[in-house]
Amino acid sequence: MKSFVAGMVLLLATQVFVPVAGAQQWARDSVEKSPRHREWVQVKYGNRVVDTFVAYPERKDKAPVIVVIHTIGGFIDWIESAADQLAAEGYIVVAPDLLSQMSPTGGRTNTFPEGGAREAMGKLPPDQVTADLNAVADYGLKLPASNGKLMVSGFCWGGNETFRFATNRPDLQAAFVFYGTQPAKETQARIKAPIYAFYGGADARVNATIPETIENMKAAAKVYEPMTYDGAGHGFMQGGEDPAGTAPNKQARLDAWARWRTLLKKHQ
Repeated sequence: MKSFVAGMVLLLATQVFVPVAGAQQWARDSVEKSPRHREWVQVKYGNRVVDTFVAYPERKDKAPVIVVIHTIGGFIDWIESAADQLAAEGYIVVAPDLLSQMSPTGGRTNTFPEGGAREAMGKLPPDQVTADLNAVADYGLKLPASNGKLMVSGFCWGGNETFRFATNRPDLQAAFVFYGTQPAKETQARIKAPIYAFYGGADARVNATIPETIENMKAAAKVYEPMTYDGAGHGFMQGGEDPAGTAPNKQARLDAWARWRTLLKKHQ
């Protein structure tokens, strides 16, 4: 599956983007205070160019790579913050903006008019998403600081795509699905990595799919370990970090981070 990936990658460390409407200042402030090295790069394959945020850990040895997949709203400030927090735990994070080249001006998420990014996300071709993720994953694995181990995580729409990417990427060590739903039943036999899922107790729309997912993954003899956090809503990882977030979301975020850290260490 990697034969289509071109090796040319250009750094964008000095590129400046127009702020996206509705940016979360608290998330932006968190990133700007970080001591870790962060940069935007362009990952190229075929005719596609995928703008990708990269965050590096501060460690003396080589590190695992985590692909982070953004939400239905596109690449928002909080994704940078989440990537940086994972880097603080010792991981190289590559987080693509899957709306790269897709805006009316040919830019990425932050060049869409208000509301336009969400609409465009719903129209992304699945094969393009998979190809983008494969290209970004390969880029991360080829970094000199990488130890060659790959994981993936995503939130909301990105949680769905995390689960689906596990059906298309056999070298994954683990996949972490945050409030996402399962891929097509017939594709689940291709999954090699364990799937660890995180759900909010007050997210009935997504949670209604859990029993069938358990049944399908069991039938396919795959590892699927869901965890539900009481009282938390959809998007609790972001909402729990927001200073205006609810108490259940804040507690769920703390508990989910603790579980996530433990699982990440298990697969690094």
